Amino acid sequence: MHGFKLFDRFKSTQVHALSPQDNNSGSRGKLSKSKFTNSGSGAQALLPYGLPTTELLEPPIDSYLKPVDYVESLADIHRRLNTCSQTDKSLLCIEQYSILRGLGDPKLLRRCLCAARQYAIDVYSKAVLSAWLRFERREDEFSGVSSKDCSGYILECPMAALVSGYDPKSIYDRCQCGQDGLEAFSSQILVGNESLSLEEGGDVSFCVGDESVRCVRFKIASLSGPFKAMLYGSFLESRRDKIDFSKTGISVEGMRAVEVYSRTTRVDLFCPAIVLELLSFANRFCCEELKCVCDAHLASLVCGIEDALILINHALEERANLLVASCLQVFLRELPNSLYNHKVRRVFCIPEARERLSMLGHASFFLYYFLSQVAMEENMALSTTVMLLEGLEEFATEKWQKAFALHQLGCVMLERKEYKGAQFYFEAAVDAGHVYSLAGVARTKYKQGQQYSSFRLMNSLIFEYKPAGWMYQERSLYGVGREKIMDLNTATELDPTLSFPYKFRAVMKVEEKHIREAIHEINKIIGFKLSPDCLELRACFFIALEDYESALRDIRALLTLKPKYMMFHGKVSGDHLVELLSHRVQQWSLADCWMQLYERWSSVDDIGSLAVIHQMLVNDPAKSLLWFRQSLLLLR
Repeated sequence: MHGFKLFDRFKSTQVHALSPQDNNSGSRGKLSKSKFTNSGSGAQALLPYGLPTTELLEPPIDSYLKPVDYVESLADIHRRLNTCSQTDKSLLCIEQYSILRGLGDPKLLRRCLCAARQYAIDVYSKAVLSAWLRFERREDEFSGVSSKDCSGYILECPMAALVSGYDPKSIYDRCQCGQDGLEAFSSQILVGNESLSLEEGGDVSFCVGDESVRCVRFKIASLSGPFKAMLYGSFLESRRDKIDFSKTGISVEGMRAVEVYSRTTRVDLFCPAIVLELLSFANRFCCEELKCVCDAHLASLVCGIEDALILINHALEERANLLVASCLQVFLRELPNSLYNHKVRRVFCIPEARERLSMLGHASFFLYYFLSQVAMEENMALSTTVMLLEGLEEFATEKWQKAFALHQLGCVMLERKEYKGAQFYFEAAVDAGHVYSLAGVARTKYKQGQQYSSFRLMNSLIFEYKPAGWMYQERSLYGVGREKIMDLNTATELDPTLSFPYKFRAVMKVEEKHIREAIHEINKIIGFKLSPDCLELRACFFIALEDYESALRDIRALLTLKPKYMMFHGKVSGDHLVELLSHRVQQWSLADCWMQLYERWSSVDDIGSLAVIHQMLVNDPAKSLLWFRQSLLLLR
């Protein structure tokens, strides 16, 4: 399960508190064994940065919509879904998705995305949502899988996304795009050959420079209303055998292509450059049928990022719907890798590009929602993430969309340590109706040295609204002594799924030299909510107790959830720590591993089972049975 996706993995936090000098360290990845040797022996050598402290421990500000009353918010969306028009359902499903993200259930989120794709009508929304569904399954992490491959179902099919309209009953239908495409192509060739066999004499010439192209007058007139008026109306051209087309911008080759199309209704006979010229010609002279044919043909030619980068500007300029959707689909189905291409970033990030993408309508919000979510997952602090979120705010039309975009901008600015900017965005999100953003305002004030102001803000929030666990958790940061512990305990009572109170109490017990009690405390949250930061914390406690076998078990389980996890606040790779701990525990043979696996599996020890499977996969990564067992555990 290399591609197993933790929900909102971009917001998982490292729990190890570092001193200021540690934060400036440029070394990442592996620590040399000499450093461990010089640091001491036993636990001290394996904890070069010491144990975490309560002073620097704080919870993250969640970057999603977080209503004060989940039940009321979800009930309101359900009522609106039952009464709204079909065209609004897709947008409402995305709003529902935004609220349900706080519950952390991937199945619910995928159901919302499926419903949004099911009710999407325009090709832009379909292209974005089908790529989004594909991304949620992490197909980009499978070797040998192309972004244009079809999963077999209409909802994620790249070709089905380029068909306007919708069929609500098709949500689980199998896709037959390959067969349909072959039949359509064969029929096109047949019709084309029949048309080419016709020989008709031309009765009008279009002159481009020194050359002329002989055409059939009524064939050209049938291309559009303007041509019909010009060739059969009261214009001078209706009485002329030669018409000067030198100033229309079309080349001789392009005009010849127009003549061939007027007889054959085919554009696949020409190179892409000529078809682009025909597309521009069709727009200039309102040839709608020609434009549709050129649009569809060019869209079928987009096979990779380079093709899309060449054609996207022409598509936007000529407002070719299918071609724009096809290019966007390639960029989106290559995420997150395509975000590292500076040419692709320019398509989405610069203000001029965002202005042109406004032609997508409400699908522009879907596009930037998806892009910004991927960017935040990759790296919240990058300028690319900020620019994508600015695009999200720009295309937000409803109140919840504005609040969501502003809140996410606040979270990103907080991550970048730009506290004044973060405070500005959080306050704007509060003005847009997002109460949870007050926690962001309090946090930014605290970072700027206004602890009492933060305490008063959260205090007033608790008295004004129905109390929630996150309110007391946030207020605990700004309290001291007994008040802080009381707030943390109240937060746990109101919301037992909040992990920060358990972590804080556990670290506090460590500071009091009660490490076993700290392990008991952190076990309470690990027992029903498995998260990498809690496993890392418990592993540190086990190392302090010199229980290296238990520490190794937790780190192996952690690496199953996040294979590239960096421990000690990004200073040491988890794999390197596994290597160091392996020298301090008894090594297991393959037979021992199987015995340990069955023992842990039988006793429903999921963490122990994951750890054993991780060890076995290191030695035999091609063992499909082990991957299958691991997937069962991860699903559980």
